[in-house]
Amino acid sequence: MTDTTSRIRTGSVPPAVAARWALGTFVVLNLLIVETLFITEGSGKNGTLTVAKFFGLHAALLMLLQLLLIARIPWLDRRIGMDRLTVWHRWTGFTLLWLVLTHAFLVVLGYARLDDASMTKTFLALAGVPASLLGMLAAAVFVAIAVVSTRALRRRLPYEVWHGLHLLIYLALGLAFVHQLQETTTFTSSAFAELYWWALWLLAFGALVAGRIAIPVWRNAYHRFQVSAVTPESHDVVSVYVTGRHLDRFPARAGQFCIWRFPGHRNWWLANPFSLSAAPDGRSLRLTARAVGSGSAGLRHLAAGTRVFVEGPYGAFTSLHRTRPGSVLIAGGVGITPVRALLEEQSGGDVVVLYRVRTEQDAVLVEEIRRLLAVRGGRLHLLTGRTGEGARPFEPQNLHALVPDITERDIYVCGPPAMTSAVLGTLRHLGVPGRQVHAEKFGMA
Repeated sequence: MTDTTSRIRTGSVPPAVAARWALGTFVVLNLLIVETLFITEGSGKNGTLTVAKFFGLHAALLMLLQLLLIARIPWLDRRIGMDRLTVWHRWTGFTLLWLVLTHAFLVVLGYARLDDASMTKTFLALAGVPASLLGMLAAAVFVAIAVVSTRALRRRLPYEVWHGLHLLIYLALGLAFVHQLQETTTFTSSAFAELYWWALWLLAFGALVAGRIAIPVWRNAYHRFQVSAVTPESHDVVSVYVTGRHLDRFPARAGQFCIWRFPGHRNWWLANPFSLSAAPDGRSLRLTARAVGSGSAGLRHLAAGTRVFVEGPYGAFTSLHRTRPGSVLIAGGVGITPVRALLEEQSGGDVVVLYRVRTEQDAVLVEEIRRLLAVRGGRLHLLTGRTGEGARPFEPQNLHALVPDITERDIYVCGPPAMTSAVLGTLRHLGVPGRQVHAEKFGMA
């Protein structure tokens, strides 16, 4: 069991801040290089085409940033968290869309002015040029992806359908890469420009292939995960124990989650993100899930020996970000699973657990929580009742009454989105420093 008290950070730069600074520095440095390339090599055949090239260069840089944000680079993921990286990826994607459309519009307008022709005639003429046609196809794919990624449509599509359509982003990036490669005025305008763009594309694609394909495939071949036991926790909650080879070398921490596939139980492309509900001990992994869909409901029927494909571990909801000796672990519903794992890992410091459920019967793993707190001398507040019926434990005065010294503690929050938002709002109202607040949404998109 890990002693996290020795890892509490009081004066050093928090890991999340360090990672943001590293990523920000990388973006700024590359932005300066692109600006320099534009100033020295960016003039077009007229002013409109020069501006078009400006947008095109920055769109290319943003595409590469998109790849890095979804590459699941372990160093970034453990410090920033997949949820925040995904949000950044989303907003970067919509910004990229407008850059691409602006670049395309200005290219057509610039050549129309150059040839004194209509926009329609110029568009059709450019479509007959391979380099331009590739750029048009890439832009069309970007538009299609943006449409299916709007919240209104995204919510109506099954995750597997949306994810399959979203994978077209790789087709768009491939088309854009070849488009830029053939557009010699930007890619090969100088020896430095050619070296720079090749290095940047190789870095981005290399990180993507490593993080999304090579590392997961290697880990599963090395560890050979399989189900060892399935234990019902209640009528609709089940725990699955997974074993494998050399699990002491599997780099998981309490509080993280994995993406789990059970090929013998469901189609291989169907996956679920589940948190580890016990701190990794080098011998087995445990996930605990509530039956909210066909995938999680069928877990109770898994047979011992069933092969498991595990992707991860992911997430920044760990003791790596501890800053204070005392802590408050706040969970809602099945969000208790990563909190329970964190509690098992925590061997020092005063800890308080706030567990929000409708009824005491809904409190999954509560007896395990009580046993762990008894060993550590911590406190459990089981918060029952329905919010609509007046139970509001996370209003500022109520939360402060439960934990009077809450501003002096680290707070870990995991639960339904509405509950998490309410808690985070209350913590801001109470003046809890942001570096002491740790919350993460566990998911794939």
